[in-house]
Amino acid sequence: MQQDSIKKHSRREFLKTSAALATMAFFGAQAFAKESDSTKGAKMTKTAIPQRKIGHFSVSAIGLGCMGMSANHGPARDKKQMIKLLHKAVDLGYTFFDTAEVYGPHTNEELLGEALKGYKDGIIINTKFGFYYPFGKQQLDSSRKSIMRAVDGSLKRLQRDCIDLYTQHRVDIDTPIEEVAQTMKDLVKMGKIKAWALGEAGVKTIQRAHKVFAPVAMQSQYSMAFRDLEQNGIMNLCEKLGIAIVAYSPLDRGFLGGDFTKDTKFHPTLDFRASMPRYTKKALEANQSVIEFIKKVAENKSINGKKATIAQVSLAWILSNKSFVIPIPETTKIHRLEENLNASLLTFSPSELADINKELSKLVIVGDRYAPGSDAAKSVGL
Repeated sequence: MQQDSIKKHSRREFLKTSAALATMAFFGAQAFAKESDSTKGAKMTKTAIPQRKIGHFSVSAIGLGCMGMSANHGPARDKKQMIKLLHKAVDLGYTFFDTAEVYGPHTNEELLGEALKGYKDGIIINTKFGFYYPFGKQQLDSSRKSIMRAVDGSLKRLQRDCIDLYTQHRVDIDTPIEEVAQTMKDLVKMGKIKAWALGEAGVKTIQRAHKVFAPVAMQSQYSMAFRDLEQNGIMNLCEKLGIAIVAYSPLDRGFLGGDFTKDTKFHPTLDFRASMPRYTKKALEANQSVIEFIKKVAENKSINGKKATIAQVSLAWILSNKSFVIPIPETTKIHRLEENLNASLLTFSPSELADINKELSKLVIVGDRYAPGSDAAKSVGL
């Protein structure tokens, strides 16, 4: 009882200080969109951008992660510049944008709401709920009351009448996933969301949720330097159930862009990479072996007559592995938007992919993604 009281109190404190209707149907793996051969080697245009399926949505094969525009990867960027960047993303053909109420908190949703209010047709926004940091301590709350409060707040900030994709940021072990799934089903009937997804859930949780009201996606970290989904059964289960995978940190929080060195520094309080084992000086130096390998792959690949970059190879590898994975790389730089999106035009033959995966399996990645025993480490795979 005391714990419940603390939980409710901390949620209230967080809120104080932090100042249509869709029909869902099960869809099989065969419903996932595959790139047309006609796009291979083509010049990037809106019509040529490969598409992928998330439930009944068709989205650009590469989406845009928006968190770093407002939080967690250093100081918040200039709002006018980020609005300009988001407009450019739409012009280039991005149709899938990822945010969350906790980013800021709230400021990232507000940014997308203002920037994308004039682009509602064909633009799919994913936002997330149930993940809070009152007093600097992680709190997970996916109770029905909390979700009903959260969805209304997100709708207002995003300036939308209905949320396209609503994702449970992390699994709340104090709220049975069946209850969460039922709440999502109710929100669809109410016309407040169109579909829902899970975030960093384990196999059993995905199965339990699917029996009540099928999620159309599962968001998880996945990259050439982090391939746990291939070993823990999640990739296979999602393929079997027709659940798309939204791959966050597909460039390993910027490392697979190829510019990080052992001397790269992160803001000690505003950039959470500063506390992650993967980004210590020792790990950054040791993991250059991954960068060197990707460089070799990039030497023989080109897009529109230009040599492929390390980042493009990293993103193209994800797209080539499975047709139901949608990477959402972050960027705050306009010139990276086109570079990342063009990666969807780069393909690997089955033999090339097999060779790449064989070599990747030999590489030893130094550093856990989250500090062992930390709240973040404890809240994944549940």
